[in-house]
Amino acid sequence: MSRREPRPRRAPTLADALIPLIAMVVLIGGSLLIFGLGALDGPIQVALIASCLVAAVIALKNGYQWGDVQAAGQSAMGSITSAVFILLAVGALIGTWNLSGTIPTLVSYGLAVLSPSWFYAATAVICGIVAMSIGSSWTTAGTIGVGLVGIGAMLGVSPAITAGAVISGAYLGDKLSPLSETTILTAQMVKIDVMRHIRAQAWTSLPAFAIAVVVFLVLGLTTGGQAEPPAPTEVELEKLAEVFHITPWNLLPLVLLVVLSVRRVPAPMALFLSAVFAGITGAILQPQVFADFIGQTYLTFVGGIEATWQAMATGFSTSTGIADIDRLLSRGGMDSMMLTLWLIIGAVTFGALMDELGLISRITDPLIARAKSRGALYLTVFASAFGLNIVAGDQYIALVLPARTYRAEFAKRGLAPTNLSRLCADSGTVTSPLVPWNSCGAFMGSTLGVGTLLYLPFAFFNIFSPLLSLIYGFTGFKVEKAAPEDVEAAGPEDGETELESAGGGPESSVDP
Repeated sequence: MSRREPRPRRAPTLADALIPLIAMVVLIGGSLLIFGLGALDGPIQVALIASCLVAAVIALKNGYQWGDVQAAGQSAMGSITSAVFILLAVGALIGTWNLSGTIPTLVSYGLAVLSPSWFYAATAVICGIVAMSIGSSWTTAGTIGVGLVGIGAMLGVSPAITAGAVISGAYLGDKLSPLSETTILTAQMVKIDVMRHIRAQAWTSLPAFAIAVVVFLVLGLTTGGQAEPPAPTEVELEKLAEVFHITPWNLLPLVLLVVLSVRRVPAPMALFLSAVFAGITGAILQPQVFADFIGQTYLTFVGGIEATWQAMATGFSTSTGIADIDRLLSRGGMDSMMLTLWLIIGAVTFGALMDELGLISRITDPLIARAKSRGALYLTVFASAFGLNIVAGDQYIALVLPARTYRAEFAKRGLAPTNLSRLCADSGTVTSPLVPWNSCGAFMGSTLGVGTLLYLPFAFFNIFSPLLSLIYGFTGFKVEKAAPEDVEAAGPEDGETELESAGGGPESSVDP
């Protein structure tokens, strides 16, 4: 009996491409309607997995084999390997930084010097400086950002606005730092020098951040000054000093993290080493906290290892009698990131299926044909990048696909690649934390302890930056004309795939 030949593959129709998207919108919308903000605790994850199955059915209908669907899913898993390790390392780091007194020390010093009236603006600037130094929005939010959200809670200011300020500063650095993987990747995708890309981005990033800081300052002056902390600051400072030995030495794990990041140590390794180092310094500086955490009367060598290990696995917990301090410090651990990982796996798998089975290109190709003017082309690129953040759930897909899809079109119209690189970064990188099921939105919400939909209206930099890019596109301001060498570089080298021409794609260097 002869083996049955596989059916020929058919090109997807527009209906084929739209059906999985409609299914995702209906399922996610239904989960939000039924469960509210609690939808992120499982229902949205189920909706994304169900959407993956809808996309798989469309693929099978068009002649693909189940092995093709599996291969797309495997590529999705490969693309988030580094992100998974970053998430787990951040969970471990939050646990040991709380246990060792690093975060309590940051909060204590912050409460002593920061005022509610200018707290939001200071938060954005601090996070911007740190992110520019280390080139990672995730690391910035998972370290300094966590401490600033805790300070804000004790000062009585809005945690949602504080989270928006943290994210605004973190993504300024993610866009403008030459150490940032997204910045390097975007420049590679359009085949320009990194510094040329950064100079082009500055024309939208710096004005957008300046506007954001002014808005944060106004919000602080109009609302922060009337903040009423749930407990007097002096009481909280005394309680922190009573539980922990507050000393600058507690900040050594933060210093180590900065040094490792500047020296380009991979983010998962730098975060994990800082978490372990915090356990070592904490056992020396906070022996009673360690002993109490694991139920010992005094700390032994094995007890120090046990406390550090447990904090990395399941987080730190304490009961001080002040609710805000307990909420700030009783968190962390790798297991706290499991829901976020589930969310990212579902979202990125759905995006990979839509991309590799030809469903996304079926939607974007007609958009390119209809974008007759420069402004319309800019709007199309923005819609594609932001739409991919929603559909694919991953900022790297939202960067790579528009960059390689529209690169030739920009060259054809005589537009320099810097215009596309800036627009892709403004549309893909900074909008990623605004989507709850996107890997960046899920990470920020989980790490900062503030729901994505709550901080979204206050992530001013992430809103103003793409708006300025669109305004530039429609008005022609700072729109560069292509040089002859730019047109020659618009396509990949002969025999080289688009992803290979970008240096291996996001799978080879993922560090948000």
